[in-house]
Amino acid sequence: MRGLDPRIHLLAKRMDCRVKPGNDEKQQKTLGKDASVMAEDFLKNPLSLFDIRGKTAIVTGATGAFGALAAKVLAAAGANVVLCANNAAELKKVAAECEQLGGKVEAVAKRPSSEANCDAIVDAAVKKFDRVDILVVASGQNKVSKIVDQKPEDFLDVMDANVTQSWLIARAAGRQMLKQGQGGKVILMSSARGLLGHPAGYTAYCASKSAVDGITKALGCEWGDTGITVNALGPTVFRSPLTHWMFEDSDRSREVRKGFLTRVPKGRLGEPSDLAGPLLFLASKASDFYTGHILYADGGYTAG
Repeated sequence: MRGLDPRIHLLAKRMDCRVKPGNDEKQQKTLGKDASVMAEDFLKNPLSLFDIRGKTAIVTGATGAFGALAAKVLAAAGANVVLCANNAAELKKVAAECEQLGGKVEAVAKRPSSEANCDAIVDAAVKKFDRVDILVVASGQNKVSKIVDQKPEDFLDVMDANVTQSWLIARAAGRQMLKQGQGGKVILMSSARGLLGHPAGYTAYCASKSAVDGITKALGCEWGDTGITVNALGPTVFRSPLTHWMFEDSDRSREVRKGFLTRVPKGRLGEPSDLAGPLLFLASKASDFYTGHILYADGGYTAG
């Protein structure tokens, strides 16, 4: 087997394949032929790579800024959406908006705050739509405080909402995806703060998002050979009810915005539509060879 890259043998071993001496050229031709067929198929309709019609997506935190956006984008793209949040009244509003966009909807007034809740959310999806194909974890929270002033229980609340609950719902949805045996898409919510610190009292939030990044990478490896991809979106500031003040024309808003934008190569703050494209990419077949990654939707903020 001289002349054959040893990494191929390692890959073959992991895939329970045998690489026989003298077959290198034949195998390369076969792989080339398969790749050619695949290329020919998707080139007939490249947009089909982003087609999620008929897929079933669970969206946690569906009443929050990103969760509601994710729910509506996926519904408008033709997916069945299972919406989860504690606020039943707000959940009903988002569900109605998704239905107006043509989506089929199931609302579950629960947070992924326990194993029982997560199992109930997945069970509701399977009961209504027979399967789970996509998980979008948009639930979470932040409690801003300098470390010397922050109560330990507040730190633990942030870690629970952002880390433990992400782990619990990924576990429950992943079990169903593995049972189906047809792969799936897990999309977690990271942040530029998982990579970069912040001086304004973000120790809990930064730690939680770094942990989400770790889960993303570890699960991407753990489920790598199952067809399930695990990735995370890492936005910076984008327009939402929590950040609307940064978009205003007041003296304070202009001052803060000007200072922040010196770090953003694109020279502007984010809009909801800036997250829609990356979300569809990670939820669709287009990202089948993309796993364990954090996709920063930040206008280049983390590049500088």
